[in-house]
Amino acid sequence: MANATETKFGDPATRLAQTDCWTVLLRPKQPTLGSLVLICREPVQSFAEVSAQGYAELRDLVRHIESTLREVVGYERINYLMLMMVDPDVHFHVIPRYEGSRQLGCVEFRDAGWPGPPVLDAAVSLDPAMSDALITQLRHVWLRDAG
Repeated sequence: MANATETKFGDPATRLAQTDCWTVLLRPKQPTLGSLVLICREPVQSFAEVSAQGYAELRDLVRHIESTLREVVGYERINYLMLMMVDPDVHFHVIPRYEGSRQLGCVEFRDAGWPGPPVLDAAVSLDPAMSDALITQLRHVWLRDAG
């Protein structure tokens, strides 16, 4: 069963992957193209409370996230932001960073904060068609690399 943070970020429709302890979702508002949310499925509200299994899974998920986003987005840096101000479940906002812009269809995604901190409020809100197109592309690479 999804926790409140997973539900808020569109699970299961925006789900890229899920393990016993984590869910990887496409972030509906994209500060940069390919922004994700990595949410702990365990009933914890502190990073220190994540189980040993959760930490082990996190390592492999981070590797998979980075290889998938490197191929799909071509990021130059990647930021993992653990803000947890509104949504109390342990989670990271995963923001691929790049100079210039990236395209999805005819929509341009600029990294408004490059080379400084990410600017989250300059995000592009994905419409359903854009969300479907991006999640399909990400899932294709994710599943190909998992096999």
